[in-house]
Amino acid sequence: MSAKPARQTSGLLSIGQVLQRLSSEFVDLSPSKVRFLEDQGLVTPERTQSGYRKFSSEHVERIRTILTLQRDHYLPLKVIRTYLDDVDEGRQPQLPGGNVELSGASILSTERRLTRAELLEETGASRRLVLDAQQAQIITSGEPYTDRTVAIVKALVELAGFGIEPRHLRGMHSAAAREAALIEQAVKPIAGKRSANAKSNAQTAAAELAGHIQSIRDVLTQNALGTLSQ
Repeated sequence: MSAKPARQTSGLLSIGQVLQRLSSEFVDLSPSKVRFLEDQGLVTPERTQSGYRKFSSEHVERIRTILTLQRDHYLPLKVIRTYLDDVDEGRQPQLPGGNVELSGASILSTERRLTRAELLEETGASRRLVLDAQQAQIITSGEPYTDRTVAIVKALVELAGFGIEPRHLRGMHSAAAREAALIEQAVKPIAGKRSANAKSNAQTAAAELAGHIQSIRDVLTQNALGTLSQ
């Protein structure tokens, strides 16, 4: 009986090479984290006859997307899996908790650093609005500004059209700080373990918890808005 032909793995990357490509963006990324994403069915690398994992450039970009959604959008893996399934099916899904549709480029690109003038030009916000947002601790008080700041300020511009000002949202900063403290306390036992992956595992768990809290907040808000139709 002839031997089963080996898969073509030339040009593919080892797990170590994947870490080299992504470690500058995700400093706590480890082989075990990549294997965990595989175990969860989020990424499926090729295998050599000897069983070694081999990753294509598409695999690397998929891992980058997953880690970015965890880190920047605090989404649990269950939600990320649904999002990626929709993308794989050719749909254009929206992330939970917002109406901004993210393209692959917007997810994967390196976060920008903007001056105040660039922030004002891109968002159409007034200097007064940005200053009020800083005083309400909704955005950072100095340059450079990031894409996260751009998203927040764009939302503030829309809210201003309805008479909702940054001062009305001042309590959101305190609420976010309380949630962060709650999550930090919850993952403290994970972070305290004597393991090389302890910090990475704690960050993953924190992202999962933040995503669950966001889901609850969304439902509570929708429930409260339901009174408008009564």
